[in-house]
Amino acid sequence: MPGEGMHTIVSPVGTEITIPESAEEGASYFTLDQLAEARLYYDENGYTVVRGVIEPATCDAIRTAFARTVKPYPGYIYRQATANPEKNRINEFGFVMNPILNLQSLGQLDFAPLKSLAVKVFASDPIRKIGRALLDEEVKLVQSMYFEGNSETWPHQDSYYLDSEKIGSMAGSWYALEDIDAGAGRFFVVPGSHRLDMVRNGKDFDVAFNHDKYKGLIRKVIAENGLRFEAPALRKGDVLFWHSMTIHGSLRTTRPQFSRNSLTAHYIPQSHRFLQFQSRIKPLNLKQFEGMQFHCPKDMDNLGSRVVLGVETRFPTMFQMTKRLAIKALVR
Repeated sequence: MPGEGMHTIVSPVGTEITIPESAEEGASYFTLDQLAEARLYYDENGYTVVRGVIEPATCDAIRTAFARTVKPYPGYIYRQATANPEKNRINEFGFVMNPILNLQSLGQLDFAPLKSLAVKVFASDPIRKIGRALLDEEVKLVQSMYFEGNSETWPHQDSYYLDSEKIGSMAGSWYALEDIDAGAGRFFVVPGSHRLDMVRNGKDFDVAFNHDKYKGLIRKVIAENGLRFEAPALRKGDVLFWHSMTIHGSLRTTRPQFSRNSLTAHYIPQSHRFLQFQSRIKPLNLKQFEGMQFHCPKDMDNLGSRVVLGVETRFPTMFQMTKRLAIKALVR
């Protein structure tokens, strides 16, 4: 039953795996007083989990703000899986299934409570402390997301899409806003995969027209190398950090009645430039929140971004094909 023992589930490569129902089972965990040990574990395994980083009351407030601003919103919001503007897709249990991309770019008029709380978490003192421990200097945020329902994310390395100019110097972070049930589509990592020399973005593996080929390659590498999956049990307020080269994603949902409210953020060292598609240094649209620099692409408080949103939603097919062709030209 949920909350006890181990949960059996099929992995993204079709193997049967077991993951812990509760935080007392399985993986290693660290506290804010053990960051030296957490860094050693991160370097060896490509990820680490830090307990109790965010206050439970703050987690509850963020979930409430999401429910009050995003769920009833009738308009378009940029989404994680496609990077395109979409309206909410809500399942039979009332969960939003298309995660939000870049909370720091949301407009103040419609989303102020959620945006304000999220940036405070992303720039909080504990997160800065962990960022310094993992990346050796102050950090800046280059991307964020919000998940409620689980749309099942394919195994991938972040570096294929975004990274620091010094590849491998970006860290992702996954914030549990509630106790995450084992059947709710747990976040998974493939320990040690950050050491693999994977294909670069371009030619036959470009993200624009050959994305499925890249996804297939990742699954093949996992299967042929006998790599294992880990999906740590995270309690409300816990944060999992992972290396930009670590293969990760989210498992399939076996208990759809459970949500998986969570935030994701990606950080690079403050002195580094931002690398896109392993092909170009991308200028950042930086704004400061809570004393930290945030990249705010398609900032909805900017008139120009709202005009672009209007074009994207009015002519989606044309705009998306133009974007794919531009990416193809970039990563050839």
